[in-house]
Amino acid sequence: MNETPETSETPREPTDIFQWANLTDGAKHDLHVEFFLFNRNYTPYSLRVGNDLDAQLKPLFLLDMMSQVELGAGTGLTVRDYELSEKEDNVLLRTELEKVRHADTLIHLIEHERHDMVEFSEQEHEIKRIKGMIARFSYKSDPKKAFYVFKQISAANVIQGETSWQFSDGKFETFKADFAWKVPTDSQVLIVDGDIFIFNQSKFERLFNYEFKKQLLADQKVAEIEKLYKLSFPDGLDLQTVVRERKKAVNKLQKLEVGAITQEQALSYADDMQLELMTDDAGAIIIMDGNDLDMFVNLINEDYITSQITGKRYEIKAKRALDEPEGEPPRG
Repeated sequence: MNETPETSETPREPTDIFQWANLTDGAKHDLHVEFFLFNRNYTPYSLRVGNDLDAQLKPLFLLDMMSQVELGAGTGLTVRDYELSEKEDNVLLRTELEKVRHADTLIHLIEHERHDMVEFSEQEHEIKRIKGMIARFSYKSDPKKAFYVFKQISAANVIQGETSWQFSDGKFETFKADFAWKVPTDSQVLIVDGDIFIFNQSKFERLFNYEFKKQLLADQKVAEIEKLYKLSFPDGLDLQTVVRERKKAVNKLQKLEVGAITQEQALSYADDMQLELMTDDAGAIIIMDGNDLDMFVNLINEDYITSQITGKRYEIKAKRALDEPEGEPPRG
């Protein structure tokens, strides 16, 4: 019987995280670690680490994470797809590296374009612009075989020297370093063989600006909007594309009640608010860019008001419905 040859279309088997933890535990003395920082634009920088930190590296970046997986193997820890699941107790979320563009790009730059990478310098790059740290673990016996641990760098964990003091030999002294970083001890993100394992969902989403569930709901709202409203875009642009590039709109669409304001009401509302909402000859609302999109979404969400006291016009950033006045029947 002839076996069907494996092709590029054959689905890749997800990484067995439990097997990975067991194998890595057995080979932990064969591991070499390198560090990188990356900024908000996902530009990576190489980073030197002093030899006196060697004893802390594996406990802070790896061993607790492995122990968490190994313990989970005995307590029924379940691995589920991030895009299809909610975070629950004893559940480890997983997604594919290729789905998370910023993570995929960082790994590619480290593995294939390191010759163009510069070393981090506080004077040139500033720690306040840094978003995260990457620990690249490779095997001394096979340097090309590697996995990655990511940790978020936040302002709360950084101490800068300008107004800081250090306590040494029983007294306060001038802080001598450019800055200090208190390394978070929690497990956050692990990348192994094309899979991302998410130990801390909120930090994963902030590290990579990856909010799949928000975007999925926004996509559903876009489909509803396209059915109910006539919109016009420049060539090569559509509502889906503009929304995906506009985080403000993605967030606003999460709670938007599509259809509560009709197209005619939106146009009249825009006139009342003296907004420059344009239409084409067919009566479709013209969306040229993200600013036009914000205006349209604000209109169909009733996010503009005129003060009855001063007559000034305002955009409402957040609103909470009030109870009906006593003695008046509910409207609608």
